[in-house]
Amino acid sequence: MSKIKAKPRNYLYPIPAVPVSCTDSEGRPNIITVAWTGVACGTPPMVSIAINLSRYSHDIIKETGAFFINIPDSETLRATDWCGNVSGRNVDKFKELGLTPIKGDETGCHYINECPINMECQVRHGIVLGSHELFIGEIVAVYARDGVLTPEGRVNLSNLDLFTYVGPDYYSIGRKLGQYGYSVSGRS
Repeated sequence: MSKIKAKPRNYLYPIPAVPVSCTDSEGRPNIITVAWTGVACGTPPMVSIAINLSRYSHDIIKETGAFFINIPDSETLRATDWCGNVSGRNVDKFKELGLTPIKGDETGCHYINECPINMECQVRHGIVLGSHELFIGEIVAVYARDGVLTPEGRVNLSNLDLFTYVGPDYYSIGRKLGQYGYSVSGRS
């Protein structure tokens, strides 16, 4: 199998596209769509988001030390895309999209009620890497719509219509291909 040598860039796909909400020091909520996000640690539970230093939400998160990762579904895909293309400097995204901001119990930051899962995060580390700052946030609370989590606390995919991003396109997440450990246990 032949290969070409490509220009160095990030080819890690698919990736999530998530609306990250933050609330400024005067209590005004905002939303930025972030595709550079991921799991950072299991115990304590931590996630990472990378935000361009020039973005409006960057300064809010830097100042307040809090954010929400809101897990979107197909019903909130349009809002997720829109929030990645319009600046909160110029518009109230919650109002413009008819989304409901709900204040989290732990940080005072607002989440998007229409998203099925919301993870409230307290910034533990910020690392400027160049054009972006990587914020590592400890998940201090989770809010989930009834039925989207199993009794064990796992995502119940049968009750969600999730999507993923392979720039510039969005794709639905579909059929199950296997289960963790199937390659060594004989399970599928």
